[in-house]
Amino acid sequence: MLVSGSGTILDAMVGAGLDVALVVADRSCRALGVAEASGVDAVLLDRLGYGGFSADFTRDAYSTDLARLLGGYRIDLVAMAGFGTVLARPFHEAFAGRVLNTHPSLLPDFKGWHAVAAALAAGVEESGCTVHVATESLDDGPILAQRRVAVVPGDTELELHERIKSVERVLYPDVVARVMAALAEGREPVTVAGALEGT
Repeated sequence: MLVSGSGTILDAMVGAGLDVALVVADRSCRALGVAEASGVDAVLLDRLGYGGFSADFTRDAYSTDLARLLGGYRIDLVAMAGFGTVLARPFHEAFAGRVLNTHPSLLPDFKGWHAVAAALAAGVEESGCTVHVATESLDDGPILAQRRVAVVPGDTELELHERIKSVERVLYPDVVARVMAALAEGREPVTVAGALEGT
C-alpha cells in the first residue's frame, strides 16, 4: 500500500484479512506506525530526497525508485490510500492496470485534493467515494466501484468527509479483495468493474 496519512484505510485492509505485503509512505506519517504495529513491512521513501514539495521535485526519479522498491517485494497489486504524490509514467508502466486508488467523490466529479470542499461548494445533494484503476492523470482511470453518501444540510467539510471515510473503509477492502481474486484467476482488475460499479 502507498500511504501519506493516518493509516485508517490501511487498518481497515488489515482488519479485513487482506495480505498487505508492504507499506510505503512518501513522508513521515502515522500510517507507518500502523503498519509496524500490524507486522507489515514499512518503508519511508521520502520526497525530501527528490526535491521535496518544491518545483524541483524529480517526479520521474521518485516514480522509478518506488517501482524498483515494490518490484523487490514482488508486489502484484498496488493500493493507494491518501497517497500524496502523483506518480509518473515509469511507475504506471511497471504496474500497468494494477494500481488502485480511492477518492472521496463520485468521479468524474470533483477531482483533486479538495474534493469534499468542492462538492459542498457546488451544493450537491450527494457525494460519496470511488475506487478506480489509477493512471498518470490525477483521479482518472476505469471506475471499479462507487458508493453514494448523502450530503446533510449544514454539513461541514469535516463531517461529510468523515462519513465518506466510514464508507470507504468498507468499500475499498472489498474491492481490493475482489481484484486480488481476479488476478489469482488470471483476469485483469478492470474485469471486476461490472459487478461492482454503483454498489
